[in-house]
Amino acid sequence: MKAEIFQPPATDAIDPADADPAETLEWRDAFEAAVRAGGAERGRYLLEQLEAQARDLGVRSRALPYSAYRNTIDLNHQPPYPGDLAMEERISAMIRWNAMAMVVRANHAYGELGGHIASFASAAEIFETGFNHFFQGPQAPGGADLVYFQPHSAPGVYARAFLEGRLAEQDLASYRQEIGAAQVGARGLSSYPHPWLMADFWQVPTGSMGLGPISAVYQARFMRYLQGRGMAETEQKHVWGVFGDGEMDEPESIAGLTLAARERLDNLTFIVNCNLQRLDGPVRGNGQIIQELEALFNGAGWNVIKVLWGSDWDGLFARDHHHRLLRRFAATVDGTYQTLGANDGAYNLANFFQQDPELASLVSHMSDKEIDSLRRGGHDLRKLHAAFAAAKAHKGAPTVILAKTKKGFGMGGAGESRMTAHQAKKLDVEALRAYRDRFSLPLSDEQVADLAFVRPAEDSAELRYLRAQRERLGGFMPQRTDVAPPVAVPAVADWAGFALHPEDKSMSTTMAFVRCLSNLLRVPDLGKRVVPIVADEARTFGMASLFRQVGIYSPDGQKYEPEDASSMLSYREAVDGQLLEEGITEAGALASWTAAATAYSVHGQPMLPFYIYYSMFGFQRVGDLIWAAADQRARGFLIGATAGRTTLAGEGLQHQDGTSQLVAATVPNCRAWDPSFAGELAIILDYGMRRMMTEQIDEFHYITVGNANYPQRAIAAEAHADVLAGMHRLQQSEGEAGRPVVRLLGSGAIMTEVLAAAQMLDKDFGVAVDLFSVTSYSELSRSARQVQRAQRLNPDAGIEPSHVARCLAGSAPVVAATDYVRAVPQQIAEYVDAPFYSMGTDGFGRSDTRARLRDFFEVDAAAIVQTAIWALFKQEKASRADLNKALDLTPGADGRSIPPWLT
Repeated sequence: MKAEIFQPPATDAIDPADADPAETLEWRDAFEAAVRAGGAERGRYLLEQLEAQARDLGVRSRALPYSAYRNTIDLNHQPPYPGDLAMEERISAMIRWNAMAMVVRANHAYGELGGHIASFASAAEIFETGFNHFFQGPQAPGGADLVYFQPHSAPGVYARAFLEGRLAEQDLASYRQEIGAAQVGARGLSSYPHPWLMADFWQVPTGSMGLGPISAVYQARFMRYLQGRGMAETEQKHVWGVFGDGEMDEPESIAGLTLAARERLDNLTFIVNCNLQRLDGPVRGNGQIIQELEALFNGAGWNVIKVLWGSDWDGLFARDHHHRLLRRFAATVDGTYQTLGANDGAYNLANFFQQDPELASLVSHMSDKEIDSLRRGGHDLRKLHAAFAAAKAHKGAPTVILAKTKKGFGMGGAGESRMTAHQAKKLDVEALRAYRDRFSLPLSDEQVADLAFVRPAEDSAELRYLRAQRERLGGFMPQRTDVAPPVAVPAVADWAGFALHPEDKSMSTTMAFVRCLSNLLRVPDLGKRVVPIVADEARTFGMASLFRQVGIYSPDGQKYEPEDASSMLSYREAVDGQLLEEGITEAGALASWTAAATAYSVHGQPMLPFYIYYSMFGFQRVGDLIWAAADQRARGFLIGATAGRTTLAGEGLQHQDGTSQLVAATVPNCRAWDPSFAGELAIILDYGMRRMMTEQIDEFHYITVGNANYPQRAIAAEAHADVLAGMHRLQQSEGEAGRPVVRLLGSGAIMTEVLAAAQMLDKDFGVAVDLFSVTSYSELSRSARQVQRAQRLNPDAGIEPSHVARCLAGSAPVVAATDYVRAVPQQIAEYVDAPFYSMGTDGFGRSDTRARLRDFFEVDAAAIVQTAIWALFKQEKASRADLNKALDLTPGADGRSIPPWLT
């Protein structure tokens, strides 16, 4: 069914601005006749033709890009309701009460737990419409829909699962008590949708507001990608997102809207819960957020359906021939709507209807109580069902349903449409009784005071109905599975032999990565599961060859001949293209990566996404999206290219990355790597693929690669395990008697400086050097922390030392140099007994040559030598003459003013 416009009502109102009312009436009558004869499609066509002609004639329309403040689907086009309305309202009332009770219980017992009542109270009918009639479960033909649940409404989803028998009463009583629940044999329920914490329940995280909308867009798009490539049948799957109107202020909320329209994602529906209330006050106190959102979505190319007024209003609209209601609505700002919503029928009669004689006459037959019972459309199951059905049937564009609700609906004076509604976590007994009475709940006064949960008998009509509806739709939801076939990974030598045995050839680690990726794309089965993703930087990273090799995904194929058609690296778009070229949107590319990285769970299809980007534009720019991907148990590779603060020399402060390795270390299931050599990179890629694709471990890997060419080193087979442990030895000191020893640690982009420093120390200062390549400080720290804990809890067990403690045993000083901030190598300092000196690039980046930048940040070979000699001088193993000689490597260094990165 398509959302239809209203049948144009008769009117005798005359607009003072109309210069020729008779002619206007003729045009209106002619248009009405055309619509009655040809239908709404004919009417839309005529309007489009008139609009085109108006542009040709230079006539600018002053019409606003949204319709009047009324329902999009009128009563004449509203389909019959397919369910038992009274039954569903009873079930909804029980769920609403249980959701409220679990939050209030938790806060009566533990005042600091928090939780939210008002959000679900406003959205209960939205959720129930979906659960009873639209949200497909895992046994449905084509598989389960993907639903993004408004995070503050999580208690309502738990409350429904309780009626379904999926959660026990003790589970509800353990809301937000995920640690303490185990002590009473219960399951603690997470505050918001968190797949990491409830891996069999929640499918997608939405707790960080704004990330749900963009993620939903790219999940719907990835379904089409899988379909286009013949990887999965997704035609019958739908993505639904229930979001808040205040949440739409987040930039990520609207970041993917035009993509969804451009790629005609009619498998996507947003339902925006327009309760007009943010956390502190109205979303648009001086405006109308619903009209604003309609303009936004219309402009982006979406199909917009407004559900503003419930069925109780239909009779009033039918008698309102002069549109006095619509005029009054248009002149009422949201701040006023909230005040009206927070007050009773008598107040609304006096302050809304009786302000206009025609409106007063329109409702003269209604009592205060009847005025009070006029519901907003988002609380009317009939209106919502019509909107959902129209959205599901609409083809050629995504749909947004703007459903007007009251925050705290049913809470009365304790929170309904109140400024403080979002913070309401407790209700007194009087408010609880009013809540019970409003929804006719079967609870005694004593049960109300005890906040007893409501659950009918197993064979009750309510539970039979609820289960039958879910069975018809394919089973209970939300639920998450991780059932996907393991994928074999070929031996690393088969696709990365060039990296393992480079024969001192010069290349960058970025170039090595692209060669590895190109080779992996050719591997049977695994290759088709590889999803290369770039944010408009494929040529920068040397990936242009993939344009021809695998093509760029486009639902439209390629309708043009590219300018570089004669080139070997010409731009090629295709319906079955494998590369996702996302344009200049790091947030979109990361959301796209997450969709691919979770396909094993969402679609039962293990995919292997590689998102390559400027490393500065990852954890710093879209770190919250990366955290959400971690919560969603993503599996894939993030490749931070042009890594480090001094490699991207001329680009300056906002392009130079000195922190991503540090931030990556804070994400529990992210394995962060900073390889120096192509062989290390290949070993890490092989390890990550086996962990994620074969062993199916819920982790993802962040690898930084650089763009500097230098001779590569072969990695001996016996060193592979140490590479993966985080550190392996490149050079061992000869241990000559009387020769001082220093240990140098290098990684990633700065390794060439460390190698040069080792040579200088040996040849110019007579210092023996143990040289290590650190592939991951965070891996070293993680394993050392585990060993330290085991030793602390089992002091007599003789626990073996950690890898870093074994490698760096002894008292010889350790100098660790990195192109990242000092805090990166300092992750392992506490696990080393010897003096430990970290060198990094703290502060802002800037533009200049690599050599000058490394001198400025004091991470070049000369600075490394100076630090090493100073460390030996402090141990009385180097003379003052040696120290002066080292200081002379950078003239004036000893008297240099304090650099800005140190202040």
